Amino acid sequence: MNRKRVVGSPADKPQPAQPRGVKAGGGRHIFELARMGKVEAGPGYSTAAGSLVEGERMMIGLMRMPRGTGALPHSHPNEQWAYVLEGTLKVNIDGRKWDARAGSLVFIPANAVHALVASADGDAVFLTAKDTSHGIAGTAVGDASAGAHYEPGFAPAKHTAGRDR
Repeated sequence: MNRKRVVGSPADKPQPAQPRGVKAGGGRHIFELARMGKVEAGPGYSTAAGSLVEGERMMIGLMRMPRGTGALPHSHPNEQWAYVLEGTLKVNIDGRKWDARAGSLVFIPANAVHALVASADGDAVFLTAKDTSHGIAGTAVGDASAGAHYEPGFAPAKHTAGRDR
């Protein structure tokens, strides 16, 4: 995996390269987000994935989180907005918790430890915006070796060699 060093990240650990979206400009002005390729918004710590368009100073992503899944607590040096289009996001920002239903706009300050999780009732779809000073992905807080967040009963099935049928 391509890795780069991010100074000032937790324990100054090597971080994966940022996922890249489609670059705007150069005559490209209209983007059919539903038809674009998908990127993982938080590789290794989140189930959010969707289309991503990057301008010179801003990026916009149309993301989906499957129900009962989401991101581990993480942070990034750029602030973020998330407009919920479908479903409900369980939001935790610096230890404060809310439910953001369709039609809600969530503001996440720069460097705030936060997590977004789709409720168990259904997938969550949200439009997210960030400045391009850092990229779409953040840095998980604590041990992210187990992967993304899964509510009870929503973890992927574990396959054991010789036991798959």
